Amino acid sequence: MLNDQQKLQQLIDLGTEIVQIQDVDALLEKILSAARKLTNADAGTIYMKDGEGLQFRHAQNDTLQQRQAAGEKLIYKSFSVPINRYSIAGYVASTAETVNIPDVYQLNTDLVPYVFDRSYDDKARYRTCSMLTLPLKNRRNQIIGVMQLINAQNDGGAVFPFLERDIPLIKVFANHAATALDQAQMTRSEILRLIQVLTEVGDPEETSAHLNRVGAYAAEMYEVWARQKRLPRVKIETNVEILELAAKLHDIGKLAIPAHLRQKPGKLTPEEFKMMKQHTLKGAQMLLKNSQSLYEEAAAEIALNHHEYWDGSGYPGYVDIETGQALPGYTTALGNGRGKRGEDIPIFGRIVAIADFYDALSSPRAFRDALHENDILDMLRQGAFTHFDPDVLDIFFERLDAIRAIAQRFPNSC
Repeated sequence: MLNDQQKLQQLIDLGTEIVQIQDVDALLEKILSAARKLTNADAGTIYMKDGEGLQFRHAQNDTLQQRQAAGEKLIYKSFSVPINRYSIAGYVASTAETVNIPDVYQLNTDLVPYVFDRSYDDKARYRTCSMLTLPLKNRRNQIIGVMQLINAQNDGGAVFPFLERDIPLIKVFANHAATALDQAQMTRSEILRLIQVLTEVGDPEETSAHLNRVGAYAAEMYEVWARQKRLPRVKIETNVEILELAAKLHDIGKLAIPAHLRQKPGKLTPEEFKMMKQHTLKGAQMLLKNSQSLYEEAAAEIALNHHEYWDGSGYPGYVDIETGQALPGYTTALGNGRGKRGEDIPIFGRIVAIADFYDALSSPRAFRDALHENDILDMLRQGAFTHFDPDVLDIFFERLDAIRAIAQRFPNSC
């Protein structure tokens, strides 16, 4: 267990660390693991406010995790809790009180209005005993969620009540956590707003179904690629969520292209195509102009690079994002930026290139019907080592059944 001085130092360090995390799920994991460490808690749960209820968002449980095979994650079902006085989390959300219970099985219902639901313990073969439940309040003093810490332990592993002297420290941490979560959620909301704008500009290619499929395809492929590269689990989980959302903005730069070009039903002229190719650079410029999050940085990287080709024949190549001019030493005979090639193309761009190609040709357009899947797959195979990263392409074919399932989940009628 940490002593009081160590807890204070950790609180200071954590306050600085959590405000730098912009991915909501990564932030939830960090907040809960840190709060558990401060109190030496075996388990914990975070609920986020959603309308008139609390939505289960994240949980950790060391005892149950130890029963899993190496590398396996605990699987939790999502559920919601009404914000009322009849459950512990609901009571805390409705009253803003902190509740410290020595043993939830020994609640005196004559003195408190809430009860503890033992059904989860029964199913999981777990014994919840001590519980500390705190409101998560943002800077506007609004409750945005609830954090529950379960089963404080001594150095020998025996469960005992949460210490009253630790509660002021945990409250301070909970307030820092709520502020960081509030900011991360606003960032995510801003990205979702941009996606909505993109689907409403009247471009027949940028449907919500197309964007959802491209994001989901990309996340599916990245997770396999990252595991093959033996990246840390937490990094993989964070990047999967960032990529799935950021990939939906791959064509955000088309908002800067004249509508008559975006909506032209036939083939573009060479001059028109030259103008259309500017959407990669325009997208990166738009996203980086006021970038405040990893989502926007990843989306800008994707927007800029998803038309680069493995053999270096893509666009826009090595250019200054602000000016669009070729970088020194990378100028072609025509004055353009030389195309990036191979692994010089960022992995998010290489993945989205395949996801976008497959989905674009699988979808009907004003000037053509959707292509047959066998023809699209042949074109992808022919593009290995020229247009596409051959290793990522292998992953695409390995996960083709999952890709098809995603397509069914987001049909064109959406």
